[in-house]
Amino acid sequence: MSAAALFLLTLGCLCREAAAGRKLIYVTVLFRHGDRSPVKAFPTDPHQESDWPQGFGQLTQEGMRQHLLLGQFLRLRYRGFLSESYDRREISVRSTDYDRTLMSAEANLAGLYPPAGQQVFTTDLKWQPIPVHTVPMSEERLLLFPLGDCPRYKQLMNETEHTEEFINVTTTYQDIIKLVNNKTGLNQTVETVWSVYDTLFCESRHNMTAPDWVTPDVMEKLRLLKDFGFQVMFGFHKRQEKSRLQGGILLGEIVKNLSKMAVPDPEQRLKMTMLSAHDTTVSALQLSLDVFNGRQPPYAACQIFELYRDDNGSVSVSLAYRNDSAVDAYPLQLPGCSLDCPLEDFVRITKLSISEDRDKECQLPVEGRDKEVIISLAVAGSLILFLIIFLLGVICWQQEPSTSQGYRQVINKEAGEES
Repeated sequence: MSAAALFLLTLGCLCREAAAGRKLIYVTVLFRHGDRSPVKAFPTDPHQESDWPQGFGQLTQEGMRQHLLLGQFLRLRYRGFLSESYDRREISVRSTDYDRTLMSAEANLAGLYPPAGQQVFTTDLKWQPIPVHTVPMSEERLLLFPLGDCPRYKQLMNETEHTEEFINVTTTYQDIIKLVNNKTGLNQTVETVWSVYDTLFCESRHNMTAPDWVTPDVMEKLRLLKDFGFQVMFGFHKRQEKSRLQGGILLGEIVKNLSKMAVPDPEQRLKMTMLSAHDTTVSALQLSLDVFNGRQPPYAACQIFELYRDDNGSVSVSLAYRNDSAVDAYPLQLPGCSLDCPLEDFVRITKLSISEDRDKECQLPVEGRDKEVIISLAVAGSLILFLIIFLLGVICWQQEPSTSQGYRQVINKEAGEES
């Protein structure tokens, strides 16, 4: 980091602290992992998994450097707030259970807490182990989106695909999608073509030669479709309801922690919660806040929540986003609030994107359920009626000769009794 950049960053930190006599009391940071290898290759790709030292989906050395720099940035931004040396009671770190996110968190912490003094356990290694917590992917409910366990969300996605704008985008880019499918041997759609862009993007960052059909124009169109895909998943159509079923889960946890940390507690030592996740995690959260800029969060992008207490005791929340390692994080304004948003207003505004009972909201609307029930009953009733008619037909066919003779006997008997 240059001397000029360091000076500006330090000056920015001092200005934030001095503003209105505010005191920083708690921080949450959510970041995307660093540069990685592709998650997969397409069938005709000249570069396959063997071309990557650690295989698919793994953090590269460039990704490690990106997070080392981000950790150093956080060290400078929170100088005087976080202790100079690592204190396990001051920071809590959680990651999704992927190699690239776990390693990104570790590289970040290496920049945030370089060992000094008693924390140096060997003189030839300027690093110290710091715990990073996770849960199995099958149990991840906080940091990995979109979650696929929600019928209502699936219904919303189906509605999205039938909107006029979605159909227009599909029509506009049908030629590029057809080209991609012909050249890759895949069957991509507007929603899935991002995977081809991702593979080509990763390869281009590591100076691998692209196939002849991959021109700058093709890459730009694929980039636009990729960004559109993030909007489709978490916004675009009924954004707030999608948020309640996806990114609002994480937002709700963050708001709960902010509210808890706003209550003075002399026993409370926690100062920072660090979350290591993915581009979809950052996008889902930003769309639940309605501050998404429409672009895929780049590697090591970092969404920041800062909780301040003023001299008069009031508490406020400030948002910042760092999506370029060459510059400081820039402020984000929550729609309907000021840059320094009073906590009570922050809670009130974000409540619209947070579900109090997600399991209930994930169920299909009553109208949809009634329609499904009616259809099911109609089909079942038709099958039963057909079965009854069929059985009666079989019975009548088997008993027709004897039934005719028996009927005459009964009539004769009754006639005799009546006479």
